Amino acid sequence: MADDFFSCLQEARGLGQPFVVVTVVETQGSVPRHPGAKMIVFPDGSTRGTVGGGKFESLVIAEAMERLQDGRNLLKKYPLREGETDSFGAICGGEVTLWFESHKKAPCLLLVGAGHCAQSIAKQAAECGFHVTVVDDRREWTEICPGVHRRVTDQTPQEVIRGQKWSGEDAIVLVSRNFMIDRDALEEAVKVNGVGYIGMIGSRKKVLQVYDELKAKGVKKESLERVFAPIGLDIGSDSPAEIAVSVLAEMLQVLRKAKGGHLKI
Repeated sequence: MADDFFSCLQEARGLGQPFVVVTVVETQGSVPRHPGAKMIVFPDGSTRGTVGGGKFESLVIAEAMERLQDGRNLLKKYPLREGETDSFGAICGGEVTLWFESHKKAPCLLLVGAGHCAQSIAKQAAECGFHVTVVDDRREWTEICPGVHRRVTDQTPQEVIRGQKWSGEDAIVLVSRNFMIDRDALEEAVKVNGVGYIGMIGSRKKVLQVYDELKAKGVKKESLERVFAPIGLDIGSDSPAEIAVSVLAEMLQVLRKAKGGHLKI
């Protein structure tokens, strides 16, 4: 049962949407489920697992939906006895205490490109709690990209960018195999007002060429000033793994509005 739950939990995290985990933490008398029973509730009201079924569980789901709205955790008792003031007609004769644990929507990272640098960035970003999407028309490359929750091979980066709802916690990172793919994706990315971070890999020469071509197409200079390019912090990185450290550090610094720099006393 534990393995089943953790598989469901992994699935929930992979969907990149908020959810609530409901756990039976204490019981008294006759009850349908015992301590340790769990259920996951999603924004559409669907569930994985059960804490008891029937009218009781429908009330639990309604409470979980409220927790999805306010993001708060909650410890709540449900009497399953007749005659209780806050009873709902249950006649089991017991009482159940539930813990509602809210999990907010994971921040999203869209990686354009699935090459060596993208693979290292994807792995580290997933470990940092990002819901990672990689888009590349080379299926064999997307399939070996670690830590990825969504692999897209049948859409252009522009279509993926347009089709997603973005927030200030999300990021778009352009690390494709040629500057034309990055250029076209960047043209679409700078139209997104809500995204918290946009970065593009490349040499200074490449970045300036992409900017010149986009400005010639009418993209405003102010829009391009949002872009972190060349991408990453200057840590002398060389290998894909080191570049990923550089990119993730800059991305987190920007998204969290942190000062950066040393913590050295």
